[in-house]
Amino acid sequence: MKKTAAGRRATPSIRKKAAVHEPGAKPINLALQGGGAHGAFAWGVIDKILEDGRLEIDGLSGTSAGSMNAVVYAYGKLTGGADGAREALENFWKAVSDAGQRYSPVKRLPWEQSMFGWNNDDTAAFEWFKLMTNALSPYQWNPLNFNPLRDILLEQIDFDALNTCQNTKLFLSATNVRTGKVRVFNTREITIDAVMASACLPYLYQAVEIDGEPYWDGGYMGNPSLFPLFYNTDARDVLIVHINPIERAGTPKTPAEIYDRVNEISFNSSLIKELRSIAFVQKLLGEGWLKDENQGQLKYVLIHSLRADAALSDLSVASKFESDWNFLTDLRDRGRATAAEWIETNFKDVGVRSTVDLRKEFLNSGSEQENKPSKHAASAKSRRA
Repeated sequence: MKKTAAGRRATPSIRKKAAVHEPGAKPINLALQGGGAHGAFAWGVIDKILEDGRLEIDGLSGTSAGSMNAVVYAYGKLTGGADGAREALENFWKAVSDAGQRYSPVKRLPWEQSMFGWNNDDTAAFEWFKLMTNALSPYQWNPLNFNPLRDILLEQIDFDALNTCQNTKLFLSATNVRTGKVRVFNTREITIDAVMASACLPYLYQAVEIDGEPYWDGGYMGNPSLFPLFYNTDARDVLIVHINPIERAGTPKTPAEIYDRVNEISFNSSLIKELRSIAFVQKLLGEGWLKDENQGQLKYVLIHSLRADAALSDLSVASKFESDWNFLTDLRDRGRATAAEWIETNFKDVGVRSTVDLRKEFLNSGSEQENKPSKHAASAKSRRA
């Protein structure tokens, strides 16, 4: 069995059977959230989907770690099919772990593992890290803009070849620093800079300049962006793979708890706003509010949600910086288990109906008046009838 750079026994690969798509596999799009090391949870989700074989991934929209999972999957699929994609994802995350052991600024002391588990909030290294990033910008403490993830991606992906990929459609979100708007890079536009821009947290890395425009992490404006999947893919279904819990029990009271919850709410806000728009369009189409001549201008998409609220409830934001291989493979296994349960429960509904009530699960307005059509809308509907 292989050993990690630190000499520990590496968690063995779970790849026990070849990934073969069954005849008549149902097409689906994946929307992959960002969240640092927690992106390994989405790795597990993709791995299980590929192993199961009943779903065929048509397009992927990603942000930050979601973007990295997307491009690694697409290039692996392009060069080696489903098994190649699974192997590429495992190799990528192993390289992330190895680089983290060498370069991570938040590595724990040996005795801190038993005290704090995977949550680094109270470790000496993380406290120092927070002080440094609050006091200095990356232009000051990292003037050479060193980022090992860039080298890992360049070693593992031929971006010129990726740009020619036709079987998998990619959409990566980044935030334009100047305009504050989301920029979505499609398959033909994806470069190493586009991926790094999508994952550029401004307190860690210098803004990534593309065509004269500076970009930060896409999570601020699209985590991930869903709209590119609606009209640029053939699949009608979108499965959102959440890695930022939407709900948490209790009220945060310690500084670390408050910081964690603010981070989760902030990085879910753009997605929830987009889901509100989708719910409104579904209402327009489902209740016949549109004139006949406008019906074809909107697409009724089927939304599915693979939530990580329970699976990642024990982890804090600080653990997003953890790169230990045992931790990453534990997240992978959580993702695989959650995906297996989701497929077993919802496969029959893919292509048939949405499996999530957007208003109930994400909007939760609690307002009966909001759910009723206005007098103007009701009268307009009556006139059309």
